[in-house]
Amino acid sequence: MTDEEIVDLFFERSEQAIAELDKAHGGAVRRIALNILGDPGDAEECVSDTYLGVWNSIPPQRPAPLRTYVCRIARNLAAKRYHANTAQKRGSGYDLALDELDGIVPARGGVEEAVAARELAALINAFLDTLRYEDRYLFMRRYWYADPLREIARTAGMSYGAAAVRLHRVREKLRNYLLKEGVSV
Repeated sequence: MTDEEIVDLFFERSEQAIAELDKAHGGAVRRIALNILGDPGDAEECVSDTYLGVWNSIPPQRPAPLRTYVCRIARNLAAKRYHANTAQKRGSGYDLALDELDGIVPARGGVEEAVAARELAALINAFLDTLRYEDRYLFMRRYWYADPLREIARTAGMSYGAAAVRLHRVREKLRNYLLKEGVSV
């Protein structure tokens, strides 16, 4: 079933929409939730919450592409739950991925947070457009999907060390790009 047909099922308020969404994009949603949360039980609850969020937002939304929309909801819910579960605790794989971006991406907070976050997202998207496919793949797998570096290296067909060095170089390029655009950490 196509994404457009799945969205149409949501507009019809058909319960089949959830089943079709799970068939089409459930694997990606589960992977994101498990990578961030690290606990299968919490991840499954996050998947359920994601589907509820999609159900409540379609209609009126008509997202395209659907996969990106669903994954964004899953990622946001998983991050929120992760922070609630681990307040004052550090050391997970997700913490490590976020720590890698410390000193590059400005910390959140302040009155203009929402506007600044949108501007930063637009700058990061523009930066990603400047990268070669391989570097963009590594960046997205690590910082969007929160995949472990060993898995990313394996799927990219490179050694762990090569993937780590390449990601380090991409982070340095991002730092320089953001500084050039006037974003300070």
